[in-house]
Amino acid sequence: MSLSYAVHERSDRRPAQERDAILANPGFGKQFTDHMVRSTWTGDRGWHDAQVCAYGPFQLDPAAAVLHYAQEIFEGMKAYRHADGSVWTFRPEANAARFNRSAQRLALPPLEEADFLESLKQLVQLDVDWVPDSTSGESSLYLRPFMFASESFLGVRPAQEVTYSVIASPAGSYFTGGLKPISLWISEHFSRAGKGGTGDAKCGGNYAASLAAQIEASENGCDQSVFLDSVEQKYVEELGGMNVFLVYQDGRIVTPALTGSILEGITRSSIIELAKDLDLRPEEKRISLEEWRADAESGQITEAFACGTAAVVTPIGRLLSTKGEFRTGPEGDGGPVATRIRESLLDIQTGRAEDTRGWLTRLA
Repeated sequence: MSLSYAVHERSDRRPAQERDAILANPGFGKQFTDHMVRSTWTGDRGWHDAQVCAYGPFQLDPAAAVLHYAQEIFEGMKAYRHADGSVWTFRPEANAARFNRSAQRLALPPLEEADFLESLKQLVQLDVDWVPDSTSGESSLYLRPFMFASESFLGVRPAQEVTYSVIASPAGSYFTGGLKPISLWISEHFSRAGKGGTGDAKCGGNYAASLAAQIEASENGCDQSVFLDSVEQKYVEELGGMNVFLVYQDGRIVTPALTGSILEGITRSSIIELAKDLDLRPEEKRISLEEWRADAESGQITEAFACGTAAVVTPIGRLLSTKGEFRTGPEGDGGPVATRIRESLLDIQTGRAEDTRGWLTRLA
């Protein structure tokens, strides 16, 4: 570890009564803890001035490179309080590795894994009272590490000043009304990413590119959009922020193969490993939309689900487009396979099941 984090605890923390009221109904990404992590990188000094300080606004010059060229990346993970009061997070080493892959693609400086993990620990230990109780259902503390070009310069080149930060937000259960299948709009006019682009990096531009399709989905009564490949508009890639799995009658669970334009989700890779414990056969391959439709209509595909950090596992019910629609799973609460995978992941994350793979890291 090359960084040492100076801790500047604020004297005006939110009162316990106000904090408890927020934790009782946190929503997602609306409220934030008392502190944040900050560190600076420059071309001549590398990473320096690492600190945990009061949560508050950044002061950015109007010429800050991130505002003009979108040179930024981020990660997302959750911290869970276990029954004994300790706080753990899930596979942060994988997040650190993906963070650095994203940094390389966006021409940002790498951050050592040890420094990444220490920044999480320092923040959670100082704001540990913001981690929801283990009896609060699926509530957790969402952690958002991010990095952006903060140099004031309008030339098109990699920035010579970069800011790294971590903020934290208490998050409630994604499904306030129970686990229900979502409907997907098949985007025919928009692509999330293209060959050779930034599709496999976790950067804001990819999410911005998905928003017009999300509006289109909402206008057609759907919850999310599903994107096809940008070359042939034939093969299924992912949703705006989640990966896709199809469950087959013969015990296979199939997910689109990584092609360079799909983000490799931590939840996705965990499901591939966990599937073997659940007597399922994971498979990665290119899946055409027509294959999905035909196999769903013939009954070979018994259910489908999307996965990601926020929702863990989300059943998929219907797919709609200008050419019609088809159902890809049972109605009601979602299929048994998606439910079993979801519960298995949550049991590990929350400490209800043994962590046989060493996926959990203690933060506090």
